[in-house]
Amino acid sequence: RTVDELERLSKGKYLSLTTYRKTGEGVATPVWVVRNGDHLYVTTQADSGKVKRLRNNPQVSLAPCDARGKLTGPAVSGTVNLLDPAASKRVADQVMKRYGFTGRLIGLANRLRRGSSESIGLEITPES
Repeated sequence: RTVDELERLSKGKYLSLTTYRKTGEGVATPVWVVRNGDHLYVTTQADSGKVKRLRNNPQVSLAPCDARGKLTGPAVSGTVNLLDPAASKRVADQVMKRYGFTGRLIGLANRLRRGSSESIGLEITPES
């Protein structure tokens, strides 16, 4: 995993995160991403489908994308570690810092829509 690869995956506004169902079928979701050291970080609702899939299979595919999920660069494989509440809070703070007012507004809308305010951080390690 090179610094260039981490930079490529984290420099855009969105990252396509593909998680896998038990059948092996991939489910891609555009997500906001922040980078810290050798890892990429994402937050999502703790009861989301992607978290359920990650509990069964931590393997993912990552690629830069636009807001609609259209890939804008090549994909790489990676693995995800689900973070504890304290680490998840730190990731959420980093995401809000990067995405500012828009991040807070969308986070509020998601909580209202889903009826849940609990989020979980995902630590993503791209493979070399």
